[in-house]
Amino acid sequence: MSRTSSASARIRVALGAAALIAVACTASAAAAGGPSGSDAPGGSREAAALTGSAKLSRTLGDDITFAFDAHLAAEHRMDPAKATGTFRFSHYLDGEGAWAKGRIDCLVTGGKVAVATGVITGSDLPGAKGKRVGFTVHDMGRHDRLGYSWASVGNPVETKDLPKCVSSAPFERVKSGTGDFRVLPWQPDFVE
Repeated sequence: MSRTSSASARIRVALGAAALIAVACTASAAAAGGPSGSDAPGGSREAAALTGSAKLSRTLGDDITFAFDAHLAAEHRMDPAKATGTFRFSHYLDGEGAWAKGRIDCLVTGGKVAVATGVITGSDLPGAKGKRVGFTVHDMGRHDRLGYSWASVGNPVETKDLPKCVSSAPFERVKSGTGDFRVLPWQPDFVE
C-alpha cells in the first residue's frame, strides 16, 4: 500500500469516527434532555409543563388515578393563567366513586414541583361540573407525590371560589409501577 493511499485511508477512518462521535453526542444530549429540536439555540421550548398519569398508593385499596397534559407556551411564559391542557381523575373504593375531567386554566412550576388548576367540564359527581380544582405534583422520579385542593374538605364540590394556581401540599404518594408524572420547570423573565 502506498503512502498516499495509506494516508487517505487514515483520513477516511478519522472522518468516519468523527461522524460516529457526533451522532452519539447528539443522541446522548437528546436522551438527557439536552438541546435538540425546539430547545436548540434560536428555538424556544414551552415555558412549563405537567404531564403523565399514575395511581395513588392507599392502604385501604382505593383506586385513585390522576392524569395531566398541561402546558404553558413559550409566548405566554409571563402569564401562567394562559396555560392549556386537560386533567382527569377518578376515585373508587368497593365499586363506588366518581370521575371528573376538565380543562387546565393555570400552571406554575418550580424545579420539579408543579401547581395547576382547571375547571371540571365533565363528571359523574353531582355538582362538580364548573368547579375549579387544584393539583400539586412533586416529580421525584419513581416516587412522585401529589396533592389536591379538596384535601381538607374531602370533596371537589366543597371547594368554593378557588383562585387559579392554588392547591395543597403534595402529601399523597404514587403507587409504585402505576405511572409517572413529569414536570418541566418554569423560567419566567424575572428569575435568574
